[in-house]
Amino acid sequence: MEVVRAPGRVNLMGDHTESNDGLVLPVAIGLDTWLAYRPRRDGLVRVASAQDAATCSFWIDDVSPEARGRFGTWSEYIEGMAWSLREAALSVRGLDGVVDSIVPTDAGLGSAAALELAAALALLGDARALDRPSLAALAQRAERDYVGAHSGIMDQYSGALGCAGRAILLDCRSLESRYVTLPYGLSVVVCDTGWRLAAGSTLVAERRAECGRAVALIAERVPSVASLRDLDEATLHRQSHLLPATLAHRAEHVVAENERVLKTAAALETGDFDTLGRSFAASHRSLRSLYEVGSTAADAMVEIALSVRGVIAARMTDTGRGGCTVNLVLDEAVPALQATVAHEYAAKTGLDANVYPVAVVDAAGPVATD
Repeated sequence: MEVVRAPGRVNLMGDHTESNDGLVLPVAIGLDTWLAYRPRRDGLVRVASAQDAATCSFWIDDVSPEARGRFGTWSEYIEGMAWSLREAALSVRGLDGVVDSIVPTDAGLGSAAALELAAALALLGDARALDRPSLAALAQRAERDYVGAHSGIMDQYSGALGCAGRAILLDCRSLESRYVTLPYGLSVVVCDTGWRLAAGSTLVAERRAECGRAVALIAERVPSVASLRDLDEATLHRQSHLLPATLAHRAEHVVAENERVLKTAAALETGDFDTLGRSFAASHRSLRSLYEVGSTAADAMVEIALSVRGVIAARMTDTGRGGCTVNLVLDEAVPALQATVAHEYAAKTGLDANVYPVAVVDAAGPVATD
């Protein structure tokens, strides 16, 4: 029996920048997906889920986007990964396996990407068979072109190239990246508000379309502008008269958020806690007032977190849909944050929350077994 694991991820800064060719600052987190399997000599893939006892079974040579969806939602990602690897002319093999995961679903923590990467490593049978950026790109292709989700590459890149104790400063246009060391004594804590927006994917698509319309209007005067990434705050201010107020607000958020990614990365490297707090607060306000996403649940969670001594920074994440917040917390203050959320959050919102102090971990790979 062989086992592979793939981590979830949380984005410290950079919501709605990814779809605009911008900058993001994710970390791979120790909420993992595991796939235990035995290789087969043929091309049959059979996988069961430890979560719901469902199973999927398919032949690698038979998978195609036209047939997707016949086995159920979670299995589409495994099937899509087999298709993506096969289409890249890589040597993939069948397997019998069981998948298990503690990455919360629908929480914006990279659960789909973790499943894709675990499946890829098992299907390849060798973690060294493919360089990590290519692995991330093929996992993104599985999600985008097979499953049919409009997916950027941040989730897959984080899981494929994560590094313990470090964030990844990723340019979503060029795919250039570098590691950013997190300050000693500072924990990352994810708070799941328990709130879910039923039409979350629709809202994200609407905002993406609004950003596209803003770019089109500006490009009529400034042809060099291909995305909001091509604008700085001064240039946007000069061209803002070309935009309806709503589109100007969307663009203002994205342009400023790119700058906040760089400021946050620098503040992490220098241990500048004041800047971290201000940047997180500005991002949260911008997502609420300019991008018009989020939830009252996320607002409440951030307010409660910031009332705890030792919480350095807090903001909504999950691309702003309001399901989760990300918090930077002094190690010794983590128990106080957990206790305060347990005492105050349900009374304030009527919702049950989960608080995850998460380790910042290494990338997907094999697990040593006896």
